[in-house]
Amino acid sequence: MPKRVLLGLLLACGLTASALAQEPKTGGVINAVIQPEPPGLMLAMIQNGPTQMVSGNIFEGLLRYSPKLEPQPELAESWSVSEDAKTYTFKLKKGVTWHDGKPFTAADVLFSIEMLRQTHARARNNLGQVDKVEAPDDDTVVFTLKQPFGPFLGIFEVGSMPMVPKHLYEGTDWKTNPYNNAPVGTGPFMFKEWQKGSFIRLVKNPNYHEKGKPYLDEIYWQIIPDAAARSVAYETGKVDVLPGGSVENFDVPRLSKLKDTCVTGAGWEFFSPLAWLWLNNRQGPLADKRVRQAIMYAIDRDFAKDAIWNGLGKVATGPSASTIRFYTDDVPKYPYDPAKAKALLKEAGYKGEKIRLLPLAYGETWQRWGEAVKQNLQDVGMNIETIATDVAGGNQKIGDWDYDIAFTYLYQYGDPALGVGRNYVSSAIAKGQIFNNVEGYSNPEIDKLFADGAVATPDSRRKEIYEKAQKILVDDVPVAWMLELQFPTITRCKVKNLITTGIGVNDGFKDAWLDK
Repeated sequence: MPKRVLLGLLLACGLTASALAQEPKTGGVINAVIQPEPPGLMLAMIQNGPTQMVSGNIFEGLLRYSPKLEPQPELAESWSVSEDAKTYTFKLKKGVTWHDGKPFTAADVLFSIEMLRQTHARARNNLGQVDKVEAPDDDTVVFTLKQPFGPFLGIFEVGSMPMVPKHLYEGTDWKTNPYNNAPVGTGPFMFKEWQKGSFIRLVKNPNYHEKGKPYLDEIYWQIIPDAAARSVAYETGKVDVLPGGSVENFDVPRLSKLKDTCVTGAGWEFFSPLAWLWLNNRQGPLADKRVRQAIMYAIDRDFAKDAIWNGLGKVATGPSASTIRFYTDDVPKYPYDPAKAKALLKEAGYKGEKIRLLPLAYGETWQRWGEAVKQNLQDVGMNIETIATDVAGGNQKIGDWDYDIAFTYLYQYGDPALGVGRNYVSSAIAKGQIFNNVEGYSNPEIDKLFADGAVATPDSRRKEIYEKAQKILVDDVPVAWMLELQFPTITRCKVKNLITTGIGVNDGFKDAWLDK
């Protein structure tokens, strides 16, 4: 959100330093929208956005992360790193219990890691540099790495590495375990009830390990499939919290002006969602770098930001969002320049071959964006055919590489080794997957840079490596980077302290309270 607009909204809500310093009040119920309805709540098995948002308040990780992505204590109260940067020792918080009263110990950590390596693709990748994990006692866990891995302390948030109760899952079929439908965690809220198609109810954990928290008694996650109905539910007072992305962005300015309404763009720093167009590098016109560069020049990304996303975003400069580590904007630039696009198409010998465009079926905003991009590309002489599909059908086509251009947006997880390299290294080309190197780009130099960057020390060396990688990628244009997306969270101003970390609502309710 533009800083001046966000500042005005914050001032209008009276979020002064003195207000932020208010003494929290206990009690009360918050109604929040969850969109779409999660397919399940077992965070070790399901990692989509709605599951992370609800279950991040049931489960916990060893660490939390500040808005600046600094590690903070959670289930681990402290940690240390050896001089050779290969041994990480975590001291667990004592007195922590699962929601069923059983103690949380280092044995649960070891079991969780074993399980996640099999059920959680991102955790499996993040743990790739781990040689062994040991528990010398109930309160200590030691990770020994094969070699230094710079972003290692960034892999422990609840969505990336949720802790799972060993006593409930060991020796069972994890996929059919009944606790998948009634999850048991260590978090501030306990699962109570799920009326499919209506709501998910969480209740306060009376034995939570942070004294005095949580402040709230209950959370109702309201399931409202229709976007207009979600806006109406907020306007009429049925819901108190609209998490980022739960209403169409063109409704955000109107809802933001309602009485006693507060808005923030914070809480997405860990995810840093970046939207781009997959460009199928394998065959046809898009196999030519000049055609891919022409697409970058042809698309009016400022128009998309201002007219389609209502200013809720920032034009992307390349493969890394500006909010993650080692970002640089010292890369080739692609301003809106239709004449340059036409010249590149002519130079590449483009003869009007049909190019299929696959929009993202995530609602009206994305459909509008698809229409605008199609018009931009047609304006420079490209023969564009829109392929209409639903979310599942679109995922199928992308996973099967059955597309020419396709919309997407992905999370970056704070570090290029965790959330950027997967989209460009040739080892991540795998048919049937939709979050890896879908475009089929292959460059041995890029492969080496990302491999070196993940394990290089010190950080100044990592910075050099990733800046070089960004420059090469932006010149090659394996995908067409569009916008750094912003998903503002809209709340009643009586909802205090909901967004306190880099993952926002996903783990925010333990700090939230109602100014009744």
